[in-house]
Amino acid sequence: MALDEQSGARTGVPGDTAQTPEAEDARPRMGFFTDTSVCIGCKACEVACKEWNMIPEDGLDFTAMSLDNSGGLSADTWRHVAFIEQRKPIGVQETGVGRPEGAPDPVDLGMPSFELPGASAGEEERGEFRWLMSSDVCKHCTHAACLDVCPTGSLFRTEYGTVVVQEDICNGCGYCIPACPYGVIGKREDDGRVWKCTLCYDRLGEGQEPACAKACPTDSIQFGDLDELRERADERLRSLHDAGIESAQLYGRDPDDGVGGDGAFFLLLDEPEVYGLPPDPVVTTRDLPSMWRHAGVAAAALLAGITATFIGGRR
Repeated sequence: MALDEQSGARTGVPGDTAQTPEAEDARPRMGFFTDTSVCIGCKACEVACKEWNMIPEDGLDFTAMSLDNSGGLSADTWRHVAFIEQRKPIGVQETGVGRPEGAPDPVDLGMPSFELPGASAGEEERGEFRWLMSSDVCKHCTHAACLDVCPTGSLFRTEYGTVVVQEDICNGCGYCIPACPYGVIGKREDDGRVWKCTLCYDRLGEGQEPACAKACPTDSIQFGDLDELRERADERLRSLHDAGIESAQLYGRDPDDGVGGDGAFFLLLDEPEVYGLPPDPVVTTRDLPSMWRHAGVAAAALLAGITATFIGGRR
């Protein structure tokens, strides 16, 4: 089922064109492409997101998880920069292999060098350690299960193809929380409502890009027409493969995956599980239509059995 933005009526089932953003409006679908190969972990996106959306402060407690002070996405963290430490050769972070032409060097931006002591020595003396960094966010799924289960119409699809929560009509039922295959949506315990990334819906209406993309110093977070972003991502992936980085892959880019492709997709340097992402996400409500049909058949059979027993008992 999808939600009609104007009437609030359910307009289809998962997989229908009613759940496809392009079918609802003539405007191009907007989204994010996050290139994790140039993320420097500065957390400017986290700060900009909180400042613009007036999100309550959190994540100030030491988590013992490297430099990751927020831990994951939640009602109070709509952008989360993950730091993944690996015992692997430094590779692209050490040499800059595959860095987009014109992209700034992290050291020039005031970030510390990732080159470890001995890195200029022979290959056998190099330190085998690297950080993978990625700025995670709501995926704004093509087939969004959160839309299917919301009983109040609080969640709706915008004219930009994004999925937004209207907090003023959220009743706090929480059905959308387990429905999300990515675990993105969270509830604030103080007011009971759910909150998540809106892709800065208010800024889009003014012709501005989302705050996180605006603040990103390396263009790791890129915003724009989703089709154009996919073409850009394909080209970037080819350049990395040509540079010998075979582990590079796109995540959420394929419209034929289990959620119909994501409105926010990623270029990763390792498997999705390493970044805490499900390897094969599926829309969690995909089986609802068949479940209702089976329930209807079972109810009809039960009613027929009761009727037969009642009639037989009267003879």
